[in-house]
Amino acid sequence: MTVQRKISRRQSLQLTAGALLSLGIWPGCLRTRGDRADGQFRFLVVNDTHYQTEKCGLFLERVVNGMKAGPQADFCIIAGDLAEKGTLREFGPVKEIFGSLGMPLYVVPGNHDYLTQTDRSAYDSLFPGNGNYLFKHDGWQFVALDTTEGLRYEKTSVPDTTLRWLDGNLPKLSKRKPTVCFTHFPLGDGAPMRPLNADAVLEGFRDYNLLAVFSGHHHGFTERSHGRTTLVTNRCCAISRANHDKTKEKGYFLCGVRDGLIDRTFVEVSTAPG
Repeated sequence: MTVQRKISRRQSLQLTAGALLSLGIWPGCLRTRGDRADGQFRFLVVNDTHYQTEKCGLFLERVVNGMKAGPQADFCIIAGDLAEKGTLREFGPVKEIFGSLGMPLYVVPGNHDYLTQTDRSAYDSLFPGNGNYLFKHDGWQFVALDTTEGLRYEKTSVPDTTLRWLDGNLPKLSKRKPTVCFTHFPLGDGAPMRPLNADAVLEGFRDYNLLAVFSGHHHGFTERSHGRTTLVTNRCCAISRANHDKTKEKGYFLCGVRDGLIDRTFVEVSTAPG
């Protein structure tokens, strides 16, 4: 279901004159087996910032300024490829700029967040524990997954360590509460550069109320369904890289949670200087 929503002139000026809004709605299982979702909140989802130079930093500052001026969110997710070559010099400004939001920042690594095929030390030093992990917010469950295989970008497999982590940690979650997963590599069937064993990840969630999966890597909007789950990728939020789907828009998702539903708004950020 796609809905077009109007925004005020004031909001459009805050977000950029060309703000692009594309909504998606996920029906949840609000009262499955008597359980309920308590939450009414907003969160942000960014992917593929690909920081390289100070010019990238200026763009990301505009991104964050728009987030601050827009509807208030509770936390921000970055779905991998924060950096371009996995160096401390690249990660530092990204962490500082998004840290200025003054809200929790949840990230997962992308393939560009490695220095070499086996070295992710810079990412891990600045974002310790941000590989596979869980967090909860207002009755909702969030699952962060490390889907990377070093620097490889296609024909990859989600690592065995992640699959074993899922086996050991999903039982800690309620099977009834609404759940959101975020990854770098897309998990939707037929999505570009989907891991070869993505189905094994989704199978792990079979008995859970997984409503949405947010991913990056493919710089373009895709939307897939898997049972009750909607799986999406988004355009990159980077001035240094192009979108794979040849679109020009750059931005992020603003997501609102209410009554067991998620509405998803794409917010475009101008790439023009100033």
